[in-house]
Amino acid sequence: MASWGRFITKRVLQGIFVIWGVVTVVFILRYVTPGSPVDFIAPLDASQATRRAIAESLGLDRPLYVQYVDYIAELVTGDMGYSYRSRTAVGPRVFAKLPATLELAIAATFVAVVLSIPLGVVSATRRHSAPDYAATLFSLLGISTPNFWLGVMLVILLAVQFQIFPTSSRPVGFLEAIGNLVVISGPQQGWALPMNVDGFLADGKNWLLHIFLPAITLGTYFTALITRLTRSGMLDQLGQGYVQAARAKGLPETLVRYRHALRNTLIPVITVVGLQLGTLIGGAVITEAVFDWPGLGSLVIDSINNRDWPLIQGCLIVIGTGFVLVNIVVDALYAKLNPQVMD
Repeated sequence: MASWGRFITKRVLQGIFVIWGVVTVVFILRYVTPGSPVDFIAPLDASQATRRAIAESLGLDRPLYVQYVDYIAELVTGDMGYSYRSRTAVGPRVFAKLPATLELAIAATFVAVVLSIPLGVVSATRRHSAPDYAATLFSLLGISTPNFWLGVMLVILLAVQFQIFPTSSRPVGFLEAIGNLVVISGPQQGWALPMNVDGFLADGKNWLLHIFLPAITLGTYFTALITRLTRSGMLDQLGQGYVQAARAKGLPETLVRYRHALRNTLIPVITVVGLQLGTLIGGAVITEAVFDWPGLGSLVIDSINNRDWPLIQGCLIVIGTGFVLVNIVVDALYAKLNPQVMD
């Protein structure tokens, strides 16, 4: 247990240095990118005096190292600065969009895992059969299909043509739906359980209907990737000596496949799932744009178009931090499943 704790502590310290690197790189990009934020804020006919006044008000007239030190100090206290365009705090705006992106990324991962692992197992255990060929074809199509095209096709077919699902938006969040069940009323009353089941069912159904198409769109490539990884891993494990020994002892084939072979196959799968989850958090921009999903992706696009660097920095830092945290969790699970990685 102590060894596992030291391993996780080491990973956390490494993650802190990675986050510091992300912050530094994002800060430097602000100054190597052509153009100045003043050009996007000042009127076209602004005088040089007006431009200097704007730069001074934004702190852009100070030396670069001073701005960097001040920015790091503010981040440590949780202050991400203020938007150039709206003059509102960056932190609340970014974290207000984060739940929608997390919901979409986790839903896409759930869809991918639920579909891919059974497909991969069936494909490996029934090699060179119709199910194997069907799973392989599905993987090929999933990897080859662009997300934006699939999203548009799903909207046209299932939302416009058959009107089964809504076309876009996110009228209610997952936490809002769960909030119908448990509400904290106060310190004297303790936990109040109004159990608004009707509201929970209505909001939960609404949330599922709106997130279904985006989750399928974003998770298709992920599903194909994990299916192929599970298949190749199962084929490798089924050929190992311990599987042959287990069969020779008379263990049921189901136990051999799922208790032994699949368990060892899931070790690299968990790693890839974690990495892809981190990628989905920052890579759902196109899917969010297609379905008008109010997440970090749309906020990043708007801030880039407006050259709103504090907002861009806030989004990228939160995305990078999420990626690091996901990797730390994956490393912890990996170490539990395979203690040899701690050596």
